[in-house]
Amino acid sequence: MTKAKHVGPLLIALLLVPWFSPDCAFSSVPHSRTPLLVGYFPQWGLDFAQPYYVKSLITNGAVRRLDQINYAQASVRGGRCSLANPSADLNTRFTRQNSVSGKPDGSRSRFRGYFHQLQELKRQYPHIKILISLEGDPRDFAKDAQVENRTAFVASCVDIFLRGHFSHGIRKPGIFDGFDIDWESPQEKDAGNFRALLQEFRRQMNAVRSGSLLSIAVPESPKTLSGTNFAAIAPLVDEVGVMNYDYAGPWSPTTGLLAPLFSPDPQHPDSIENSIASYEAAGVPREKLLMGLPFYGYSWTDVEVANGGLFQSGRPIEEDCPYNQLQSVAANFAIYRDERSQAPWLFDGRTFWTYEDPISVRFKASYASDQHLGGVMIWELSDDTADAELLGIAYKSLHDPLEENVFKQRSLAPRVRVQFP
Repeated sequence: MTKAKHVGPLLIALLLVPWFSPDCAFSSVPHSRTPLLVGYFPQWGLDFAQPYYVKSLITNGAVRRLDQINYAQASVRGGRCSLANPSADLNTRFTRQNSVSGKPDGSRSRFRGYFHQLQELKRQYPHIKILISLEGDPRDFAKDAQVENRTAFVASCVDIFLRGHFSHGIRKPGIFDGFDIDWESPQEKDAGNFRALLQEFRRQMNAVRSGSLLSIAVPESPKTLSGTNFAAIAPLVDEVGVMNYDYAGPWSPTTGLLAPLFSPDPQHPDSIENSIASYEAAGVPREKLLMGLPFYGYSWTDVEVANGGLFQSGRPIEEDCPYNQLQSVAANFAIYRDERSQAPWLFDGRTFWTYEDPISVRFKASYASDQHLGGVMIWELSDDTADAELLGIAYKSLHDPLEENVFKQRSLAPRVRVQFP
C-alpha cells in the first residue's frame, strides 16, 4: 500500500495461542469475534481538488461504521520513525467549516493538522481505534530490523506515536492505538528479523500501553514472503491484512480482474479465496485475517474485443481511478460480471475497466462474514462516494446475518452476464 492514488490527466481523457520462547512470552490481545471494518485514511487527501477531511468520515456516516482507521502514513527512514508529511499531520490549519469540532484552529495553537482532527474524532467517537501505518523503502525496514538496530528503531516509533511526542513541545498521547507494519516485503534473508521486529514492537508497546494493537499488511500470497514463519508471527499480531487487490493491473499488457473472490477459470487461478486459504495453511488463524477490499479500478485501451475484453491484450493506463469517478464512466459502457465471483468489468469495444461496485462489495463482505474472517480492510476511504456507498454496503454485509449466504446463492450461476446502462 505504498502508492498514493491520484487521477492523472490521461485517465480523465479516457472518461473518467501465544508464542513462547525460553525467556519471554509476548502475544496479541484477544481478538473480537465481530468482523472488523478497517479503512485506510489517506494523508495526501489535502492535495485533492476536493480535499478529503477527517470531518468527511462524520458527514458521510463512515465513522459510525468503521471499527478502525489506519492512518497512511508514517515514514521509516534513517533508522527511526518520523512524520511523513509534517504539513498535513501537524501544521495545516483547519477552519470552522472543515474541522471535526466545528471550531477553527487558533493562530496561537501549535497542535493542528490531521493529527489534531483525529484527536477530536476520538473525543466524539471513543469506540474508534486508530493505527499509524508505517511505510518505507524495504531496504530501510531490512536494516532497521537487524539485531543491532531494532530496539532503537522501535523505541523511536513508540515514542512518537504511542507516547505522542510528535515534535518539540507537542506531546499528545492517546491518538494512536498501535501500529500497522507495511513492509513490502521481507526477503527470505529477512525472515528471522521480521519476526524479531514484530516481537520487539509487541514488547515495547505492551510496556507503554496494555492492549495496543499491532497489524501487518501482507501480499496476496505467503509464498511472496519466502522463509517467513507465519505460525510463529500470528500470535504476535492482532490482524493480518491481506492486500487482496492488484491481481491484475497496468504492469501487464493483458486485461484481468482487479480482485476476484473466486478464480474465474482454470487458466486464471489467482483469487481472494485461494489467498485466504494459503495464509490459513501457513498458520494464520482466520479470525485474524482481514480481506483487502479495493475502492479503485484500472483500465486498458485498444483492447481486443473477444470475451468482452477480459483476458485480452491492450494498452494499460498507468494511473488508477477511484470508484467515485468510475461511477460516471460506467454510464458509457456495457457492464460485464463474472457471476461466480461477482467481479464486474466495463467494456465499450475498445476501453476496459476492472473495479469494484456495490454488488461485488456486498458479495465479498458477506463471504468474509460467513467464513468468520477477522473482517475486511479498505484501500482507501477517500475513493468512495461522498455518501460512503461502498463502505455502507460492506458494513451491512458484515453485520447482517441474512447477508452471510449471499455468495452461496451465486456459486453455480452462469460465468458471465452483460448488462447495459
